[in-house]
Amino acid sequence: MNTRMADHVREALEQMIITGEFADGERLDEIRLAERFNVSRTPLREAFQVLAASGLVELLPRRGAFVRHPAFHEMIEMFEVMAEMEAFCGRLAARRVTPEVLAEIRATVIACEAAVEAGDTDGYYRENERFHHLIYTASGNEFLAGEAQRLHRRLQPFRRMQLRVRGRMAQSLTEHRQILDALEAGDSVTAEAVLRDHVAVQGSKFNDLIASYKQSNLRAKPQPVAMRG
Repeated sequence: MNTRMADHVREALEQMIITGEFADGERLDEIRLAERFNVSRTPLREAFQVLAASGLVELLPRRGAFVRHPAFHEMIEMFEVMAEMEAFCGRLAARRVTPEVLAEIRATVIACEAAVEAGDTDGYYRENERFHHLIYTASGNEFLAGEAQRLHRRLQPFRRMQLRVRGRMAQSLTEHRQILDALEAGDSVTAEAVLRDHVAVQGSKFNDLIASYKQSNLRAKPQPVAMRG
């Protein structure tokens, strides 16, 4: 129960940080947030730990949790690495995917189609996340899959932000279908290329992400930056 509650709180805090409800350097008040989410402080602290691992929160001993907005160039660098890691996973997966995992990947694409039809961004994001994690598994390389999952977690809020751009969900679904087709055909070249482009922040995606991130930071109320020593 606490784990599920911590996930709920983490997702809510993640969105509050990314959409600018908390300013960079702002201290997260455990008591107020526990009251707001109607939870004990245990799932809240678990959520803080996950957010710290993603780089959105900094935990300072005896002082608490402070919001950290990553620099835009830092985010773009992470996306560059993520695109290459996913491309590598796709290339290996096209050669190594098992029928069972391929069936699961196909099921996530069907679920994504339903989410797009319903206009359900959150539902789409959950299935999108599962789609990518299954491709990591399908690569057959546990070390690569583990590293890809770690970086994916770090970029979660920004990948979710991208899906809120008008038309991006439908475009993402089209790319998922292309990736699935390549995996089914054992076409490692196409799987690698489409996954790289699917994740890379370039062209219109780059401009949209800049605009979304700037808007988020503009909405953040100025707060005194915590002293860090």
